[in-house]
Amino acid sequence: MMVSYRLYWTLWILSCFGQYLGQDLQIPEPPNKEEGDSVVFTLDNPPPSTSIFITQWFFGTAPIITAVSGVPTVNPEYEGRIFFDSNTLALKLQNLRHNDSGIYRLSITTTDGGTLTGQTSLQVEKLSVRLIGPEEPLIEGESSANITSKGNGNIISVQWMKDNSPLSPSNSIIFSPDFRSVSISPVQRSDSGEYQCKYTNPVNSETATYSLIINYGPEDVSIKGPDVVDLGVHVSLSCSANSVPSASFRWMFNGTDTGVTRDTYTIDKTDFTHSGDYDCTAWNNVTNRSATQRHALLVKVSGGGGLTTGAIVGIVIGVLVAVSGICGLIVYLIKTKKIPVLNKEHKGQGSGASQSRQEPDSHYEEMNDIQKKRGDGPVPVMKSQSAIYVNFRQNEYEN
Repeated sequence: MMVSYRLYWTLWILSCFGQYLGQDLQIPEPPNKEEGDSVVFTLDNPPPSTSIFITQWFFGTAPIITAVSGVPTVNPEYEGRIFFDSNTLALKLQNLRHNDSGIYRLSITTTDGGTLTGQTSLQVEKLSVRLIGPEEPLIEGESSANITSKGNGNIISVQWMKDNSPLSPSNSIIFSPDFRSVSISPVQRSDSGEYQCKYTNPVNSETATYSLIINYGPEDVSIKGPDVVDLGVHVSLSCSANSVPSASFRWMFNGTDTGVTRDTYTIDKTDFTHSGDYDCTAWNNVTNRSATQRHALLVKVSGGGGLTTGAIVGIVIGVLVAVSGICGLIVYLIKTKKIPVLNKEHKGQGSGASQSRQEPDSHYEEMNDIQKKRGDGPVPVMKSQSAIYVNFRQNEYEN
């Protein structure tokens, strides 16, 4: 009976004072924190301050602060980040970082040389951000896009960028009041690109990206290839279009489907049946839009180095201009009387024969009149007029 009483007494003493004589100190585990937050480690059963000689807080094995008789010494790595209460032995740690996660331990040396210990753990969630965007395809001029940011951490600021340049609000770009999301309506092809959202807190920053694709087209359909080719040559026609995503193609010849669905239409060896209209239709399977371009092809017989149609036309025009110039020159010379006229009055000149040939009757009449008046025989004439004189005399004798 005496033994039981002494055992009970011993247990009661230990329950009251044993916690200060080597029993672990009770330090509640704080809830998970985020980067940039603060945490306070407190004791459920702090010993009397009069019995404390040395107090030490550790992070793992590294000391945070050591207080001897109430005089603290702080590890330089924690300068400006901690506050210590020498009465309650509470430790406050602010501007938490992700690498602050771990085990925190308190060690107390009492004035009588005893040691009290206790520990707790802390989990600091790293600052994080992610972007959520539209899942359905976006069509230019028709669709709207909402990009929302989600993340963890003590967020001080949010910054939006597009292709590494600041994104500013406009008539079509609107930010939410908390700046955590952005809305674009309606979307344009210029809205395509990489969007970045940056979260910042006092100790860290994180950035998330999202690629926005705007579908449009097809537009500006064009066909590259010759217009006129020789008989029996190889011909290739190439079709292109401005489109996102890339357009598919279909070729028609003179209104008939050729079955060619590539961007290039090829003729291995041309003949006259290949002359006609080639239509290329570009189609976008996302926008459900299409556009068509026509190309005319003429197959001609090779001229063996002959002139082209353009050269022939040029030559004809040149000839017509030359003929017109000559005709105009003749008319001008005639009108300005710059073309010499033979004078019938020049007698005894080298041109007399020509005048006699052009006007023989007038010469005969003049000679006849002169001879009748003078009665002295024939009038001398130039050598070139001798034939005319002989004929005149013969006629006279006959008369």
